Amino acid sequence: MADATTQSYPPAQAGEKPPSVHTKPAGRRPWGLRWRSSIWFVTLVVGIAITTDLLVYSMIVPIIPFRLQELGYDGVSGLVGWLLFAYSAALVVFTPPIAFLSEKFKNRKVPLLLGQAALIGSQVLLMEAPKFWVMAVARIAQGISASVIWVVGLALICDTVPERIVGKQLGLAMMGMSLGFLVGPPVAGALDERFGFRGPFIFGVIVTAVELIGRLLIIERKEAIRWDAAFTTLVPRNNVSHTNVYGAVQEEKREEQPVESTQVVREDGEEDITEAPTRVPSRTPSRTPTVVDVAGDSPEEPSKLSIVGLFFKLVKSPRALSAVFLTLSYGIMISSLEPVLPLYLQSEYGLDVSKVGLVYIAAVVPSFFSAPISGWYSDRGGTIISTLVCLLGSLPFWCLIIIRSHLAYFLVMFAFLNLFATGTISPVTAEFASVTRSLQGVGYGHVYGAFNVAYGLGSAIGPVIGGQLYDHVASDQGWLALCLFNAGMIVVSTVITVIYFGETPAVQRVLRWTRRNREDAKEGETAA
Repeated sequence: MADATTQSYPPAQAGEKPPSVHTKPAGRRPWGLRWRSSIWFVTLVVGIAITTDLLVYSMIVPIIPFRLQELGYDGVSGLVGWLLFAYSAALVVFTPPIAFLSEKFKNRKVPLLLGQAALIGSQVLLMEAPKFWVMAVARIAQGISASVIWVVGLALICDTVPERIVGKQLGLAMMGMSLGFLVGPPVAGALDERFGFRGPFIFGVIVTAVELIGRLLIIERKEAIRWDAAFTTLVPRNNVSHTNVYGAVQEEKREEQPVESTQVVREDGEEDITEAPTRVPSRTPSRTPTVVDVAGDSPEEPSKLSIVGLFFKLVKSPRALSAVFLTLSYGIMISSLEPVLPLYLQSEYGLDVSKVGLVYIAAVVPSFFSAPISGWYSDRGGTIISTLVCLLGSLPFWCLIIIRSHLAYFLVMFAFLNLFATGTISPVTAEFASVTRSLQGVGYGHVYGAFNVAYGLGSAIGPVIGGQLYDHVASDQGWLALCLFNAGMIVVSTVITVIYFGETPAVQRVLRWTRRNREDAKEGETAA
């Protein structure tokens, strides 16, 4: 058997020296170490954090337009677009330093706690805002908080979860997007109608304070590894050492590879044979065995690269750029509807605040299942197929939703649109994790920083585009123009996915298959 490296679970980050599995640090063992550092708990906390972020974010959609009207403002859709832009601008500006510092100091928990404090403060400020500019300041504070969860939270999942199930766990966490959008608008509408403008924000502060408890309970991997904590049944139990032995790495590998056996040596001397993923892209093709830890950590210290070096590293990777573009287009398409949809439903169907919230329920419920399903399939069938299915599935509904008919028809079309659109984000986030494992010196915080910047830019541009198209296109054709614009974004995203997305893009696979068939045909003719 080839040389083996024995290490404890969870595997150490690059530059960390895992302690011996037979020695423990001085002091009292942390209470609830097993479940507080487990995969399910970390995924649950990050998922709830995403839910809270989107819940608070989405409450502005059905309420703020009417609040601005009460304050005497005109051009409400445009003003709402600028409020959403303020949130997204903060997201973009503060993401790079948050991502860089998170990787540099190897700390996830402290930024998560500080971000939660910023979220509570932003809601109080927005609740008491008497002027538009105060609302904008509150949205900036909320954008800073969102930067933390979308960078540090997703990186924390990738730190904790074995590489073979990263897509599934990210998909489960991404259910928080749908849940937040599901709960936010209808609850905000109902509370606004019953208790007035401050009701939804008091509710948001309460939810945020409760969610803070989960962040306080998390034990990071760098702390759990000192005690060799078990990560529930998804991985071997506590106090075991793992000997991960992998076969020769081929120069050209399929994107999805079968798992190989790993030897687990228990303290009692007995050996167990378990499975570990070998799908991690090789950095340097070699014929010698390569040891890759379960979470797919980079062998090079990520923090050694400067911000400029990281930028050029990502820019030189078409695979990374394609994932960034898909995130950008997703942000534009989803956020472009936010300032427009309440006004469209009001003018077309006569719906008020509470009924607009019910429309969001009908639309978001089907999408609640698409994120985990697409994430699960990206672990098995690859991120390319999962992404293409979601993109192409959403395209016809961007056109069908243009047709003006009964409200029931609109709800069905909007539900299917959200079903496929929200399913796109899980394979894209899983692809970012794969990019980390294929680029030296790039950490999870870095790539999810790029993800956050792209999404922030998209969600900053989208509301402005949506508001301006809806307000300024002549003959009341703003809704038509917006839907056709988003359909065009889907077409462009599909082309980018086919040409550049994934370890081996779809167009390269087709070309290789065509070339191989031609060679086989020539060999057959020669033999004949």
